[in-house]
Order: sequence, then structure tokens, then C-alpha cells
Amino acid sequence: HRLPLRFLYDIFSMDFNNIFFVYREKIDSLGLNASEHLLLASVASQEILHLHNGKRLKNYVMSSSKLSPSCNEGSLGTPWGLHQVCEKIGEGKKVGTVFEGRVSIGLTVEECSLEQRSRNLITSRILRLDGLELGVNRGGEVDSYKRYIYIHGTNHEEKVGTPSSSGCLQMLNSEIIELFSIIPIGTHLFISLN
Repeated sequence: HRLPLRFLYDIFSMDFNNIFFVYREKIDSLGLNASEHLLLASVASQEILHLHNGKRLKNYVMSSSKLSPSCNEGSLGTPWGLHQVCEKIGEGKKVGTVFEGRVSIGLTVEECSLEQRSRNLITSRILRLDGLELGVNRGGEVDSYKRYIYIHGTNHEEKVGTPSSSGCLQMLNSEIIELFSIIPIGTHLFISLN
């Protein structure tokens, strides 16, 4: 289904209007329908915009990679382009629950050792991403799913809003829990470098 043009009047950021138009062009070129919920991520502004049927719901602060954006395996860079949420992991877990290999280790951040807490941990919730653009973020050496690219919480919330991840999109724990509770599997995420 087509997203309504009222989106243009619902947001205040010209940058997100431009990202939205690129998203629409992308799904048209791929022959895909728009998802009911939509996430637009701007690496330049370190924000995620959540839309529902074209209407802006909320802007979230995020952190992309501390390294240059990249779709290549082993780069630790944030990939760009069209993705979808393909798995939701962590429902019902405590705020700050730590995950390794997408499985809870049975501890929250506060219960971890100082050495563990010095690392960049995956916390609270995971939205696993699958690339939808063959040769860009899907297949071969550029596969976001095989690279384990997620949206997730972090134990270093003070860094959220600046590039600080190892390729994933990191959010505040309270906000990833909120977003996790709203969006379904299949939700599109379009990551723009602008």
C-alpha cells in the first residue's frame, strides 16, 4: 500500500522528508509494499524516526558505528539501505538484561563484573535486521543478517547520540523496550547516511 502524503506535514525535519522519499523510491524499485510501521535512521543526525501509516510517532536518539559506515563483513561499520526487522529477542526480560549470541546470560548490567561492563554490551532488547537489497546489504560479503546487525540497548547510554557502536544501531534501554513493544516483525528500517 502507498504511504499517505500527509507525512510531509507531520514532521519538522527536511532531512527526514528526503530520507522518506528515498525510501519510497527504493521500495518501488524493489516492488515491495510499504510496511505499516516504518523506521527511518539517519547516520548524520544519529536519530531514528518511527512512523505509523506515514504519520510521525516519535524520534529516538541512536548511535551508529564509531567506524565509517560499511556494508562489508568484518568492517564493524553500520550498513545502509533498506532492511526489515526479522526477529524480536528479549520480550519480558528485565531492563538491562545482557545478551550474548542473542541469548540472555542471566544477568543485568548491574550484576556484571567491571570487566564485562567496560565492554559495549547488548542489553534489554534486540531487533535483528535482514537486508533487503541484494548486493548492498543482502548476500555474499555484505549480508546484514549474517553480520548480526541489530537495533539494541546498550550499557553505555551516555554515548547514545554519538557514533559509538560496532556496526549496530544502539538506543537507550527504555526506548528500545518501548519501540520493541510497538513494532511487528516485518517492519522496514531504512538507514540513510544523510
